[in-house]
Amino acid sequence: MRYATLSQTGDLMPTLGLGTWQAPPDVIESTVYKALDLGYRHIDTAFNYNNEEAIGNAIKQWITDGKGTRKDLFITTKLPHVGNRASDVRKFLDLQLSRLQMDYVDLYLIHVPFGFHCNLDTLTPVVKDNGEYDLDMETNHINTWRVMEQCQKEGRIRNLGLSNFNQAQISKIMKHATLKPQVLQVELHAYFQQLELRKFCADNDIVVTAYAPLGSPGAKDHFVNKYNYNPDAFPDLLGHPEVKEIASRHGKTPAQVLLNFLVNQKVVVIPKSTSEKRLKENFDIYDFELMPEEINSLKNLDKGEGGRIFNFLFWKGVEKHPEYPFSVPGAV
Repeated sequence: MRYATLSQTGDLMPTLGLGTWQAPPDVIESTVYKALDLGYRHIDTAFNYNNEEAIGNAIKQWITDGKGTRKDLFITTKLPHVGNRASDVRKFLDLQLSRLQMDYVDLYLIHVPFGFHCNLDTLTPVVKDNGEYDLDMETNHINTWRVMEQCQKEGRIRNLGLSNFNQAQISKIMKHATLKPQVLQVELHAYFQQLELRKFCADNDIVVTAYAPLGSPGAKDHFVNKYNYNPDAFPDLLGHPEVKEIASRHGKTPAQVLLNFLVNQKVVVIPKSTSEKRLKENFDIYDFELMPEEINSLKNLDKGEGGRIFNFLFWKGVEKHPEYPFSVPGAV
């Protein structure tokens, strides 16, 4: 399955995309151009990644060079935590479209369900003297969603979705939405398979996108000095003996096995890489089929909530926000 069909618009979303978190602008520009040349048509970014401008440059150059057109591409970006309010949607969308050098994005997501107060000079979260983030306790998803719907009607957004929202939060938006959420992007990999949430999405025609589909091997270094994180607890899915054994049987890499496992369950995947070798490998996932016993073996790796990597507690105090979406470890 190379495409997922989005509800309400019928747009086709490639089931493989390029994730761009942790990719600095000077690297991502050449990486995106290279990925497009290799056949990628789905690029996932966000305001918080600080690389939209470089991605826009790469796409513009690729089109200018006669390699393809804007309509060939599926571009996703996200409303940031510092803009998570109705009054800020248009401001950030306008800025993001300008940086991407585009008239519209194919998918616009609310990046996280909680909001922070924004430093207007730097467009970053305000941090208090005690190190805690200055939370905007009045985050209202319904009001924010309504402005996003207006932007969709105006043609500046093709499809709407959410990221890192829980089932109750999604349900509340659905009750008030004219255009219901079409995509949910969440952490999802063999150690954290999110079965209940995926069933809910399937029942409601919401396409699920998996970020960190390989267990985010690069995140371990990223979080070394972050508040409330223990890098030693990060999983090594790519080195798991069962994953390696399955890969060996098929003449594939562990990454290819893990991605194939998800796309064949109708999950969109957005692995991030800046290596041309791995970009090619990650793209080459549709020409083999896992055996039922191999699929079961991978399904048995699921650790449930214990497999979650990204709980956002590195933003000190975020769990105090009324829309913090996850249970807090150790809380009674």
